Amino acid sequence: MSEGRIILIKRPLNKGAHHGGGWKIAYADFMTAMMAFFLVMWLLAISSPKQLAGIAEHFKTPLKVAMAGGPAASLSSSVIPGGGGDPMQKIGETTHEGGSAAKAADPADNQRLNEIKRQLDDLIESSPVLRQFRPQLLIDITPEGLRIQIVDSNNRPMFERSSAVVVPSMQAVLREIGPVLNAQSHKITLSGHTDATHYTQGDKAYSNWELSADRANASRRELVAGGMQEAKVLRVMGVGASIYLDPDHPQAAINRRISIVVLNKRAQADIEATGVAQAASAVIAPASPKQGATPEQPDATDTSTKP
Repeated sequence: MSEGRIILIKRPLNKGAHHGGGWKIAYADFMTAMMAFFLVMWLLAISSPKQLAGIAEHFKTPLKVAMAGGPAASLSSSVIPGGGGDPMQKIGETTHEGGSAAKAADPADNQRLNEIKRQLDDLIESSPVLRQFRPQLLIDITPEGLRIQIVDSNNRPMFERSSAVVVPSMQAVLREIGPVLNAQSHKITLSGHTDATHYTQGDKAYSNWELSADRANASRRELVAGGMQEAKVLRVMGVGASIYLDPDHPQAAINRRISIVVLNKRAQADIEATGVAQAASAVIAPASPKQGATPEQPDATDTSTKP
């Protein structure tokens, strides 16, 4: 009988196929993108407000306008050129009326208001006091004139809680702005705004209406203390929580604000004419007492007047 032979079969080991380093390319792309992202964030952090405004205006310009030139495609408040809501929408206490307000405005008057805006922007940049409040200072041109809004912040309030007592930081801001407003011929109006938070007793006692009016008047006193003449003030009013900057969040801090409007000539003339007309219509003949009734004699010791 023949011996059985042992057959050995040697099979080569198959090594894994080379991956080609594709993951390294993906990782390098990721790191490049992250570096670019942080570089952009750093540039935005060190940019001045004017530079940021220029960057924003660049991205508002449509590609067609950027290539061919010409005016912007939309004057609405939307960041998307050509889009946005109704141009008649209300923003703050002004109404954008596109044609009529712009046509009625005096170009020289607008130029003076833009110069005041430039002076305020320069003052904010150069003043250590105002620079730290830059996010709370909103300055824009409206159909009534140059509007300066000082908005509240949870971390940096303008007034003591539920009070018209001005905090020291807000005093410093208003007293810095006062001399700039006094150096021009335009008159101003002040209006106080609150958020939607109500007092526990509602509107039956001291309410947001009184609070907003008191805060506006307290701001007037600080402007005068800073060097602005009393005669510059044409109107001080409180509008309570009737007008929001952030309608979607009625209790947001940004809705608590003081609005100062440097009036253009047309708006100033309209307010003065309305005041004269109201004063003339208020002159009426006193009502005669009822028959048999004895007219009340005024108390000699009572010197108070009704509001």
